[in-house]
Amino acid sequence: MAASGPTTHLDPDAHAAAIAERGYTVLEDVIEDDLLDAIAEALDRLEADLGVEPGSNAFEGFATVRIYNLLAHAAVFQRIPTHPAVLPVVERVLDGGCLVSSLSSIAIGPGERAQPIHADDQLIPLDRPHRPLVCNTMWAITDFTDANGATRLVPRSHLDPDAPNPFEAHDTIPAEMRRGSVLVWNGSLWHGGGANTTDERRVGIAMNYCAGFIRQQENQQLGLDRDLVATFDRRLQQLVGYGTYNGLIGHIDKRSPSFLLDGDGDHRMVWDV
Repeated sequence: MAASGPTTHLDPDAHAAAIAERGYTVLEDVIEDDLLDAIAEALDRLEADLGVEPGSNAFEGFATVRIYNLLAHAAVFQRIPTHPAVLPVVERVLDGGCLVSSLSSIAIGPGERAQPIHADDQLIPLDRPHRPLVCNTMWAITDFTDANGATRLVPRSHLDPDAPNPFEAHDTIPAEMRRGSVLVWNGSLWHGGGANTTDERRVGIAMNYCAGFIRQQENQQLGLDRDLVATFDRRLQQLVGYGTYNGLIGHIDKRSPSFLLDGDGDHRMVWDV
């Protein structure tokens, strides 16, 4: 049985409801062809320029190439976190104060074995189940099939009181989807990359978000040059951390950190409301 999304694929509320109920949804055919092409070209260029090699452990994969911190490497990746078909769904799962937790690529090569089943938030020391703290997305830059390593899911496992044991086998279904589709899931959902038994790569973009009150997986403030962030659009600046959560969390001397980008000190805090 393959994973699928609701038929009302452009309705963020329907997708958020599906995520609350079963832990995931699929946004079908929502990414523009020109953006997919530009992302694929940029990834090929970066892999060559950076000399990226496959991983060296079972989690990252021995035949899987990953490129991290993509916002630091090419302007095309700036279009990913704020995509209008994806971000509204994430904001309904978390809220409008969510942050970019990490942005990376995952190219599962031929012969790769299935990744250990895990939950993206299981290192956060809170009892399960809990309100969504992490909402992650996987963009299909190529078709995702059962054979080429489509993400494996355990439906409704985000409601389980336990985190998965990565050393055990679990019953899963593949999130098969066409190029240009996006898988969105609650970070508590048990999942993992699939095995690739084909002779072609399965390429995806892992665009991961977290609630605005927890620490991001990739340190966006130190990992991105401030001059580069100053060129981002305002929403992306907020998403990488140049803002406050609820007018308080993340402030600098009672000012939003966005003043470091624009010099404007007139940012209202919770005390001013």
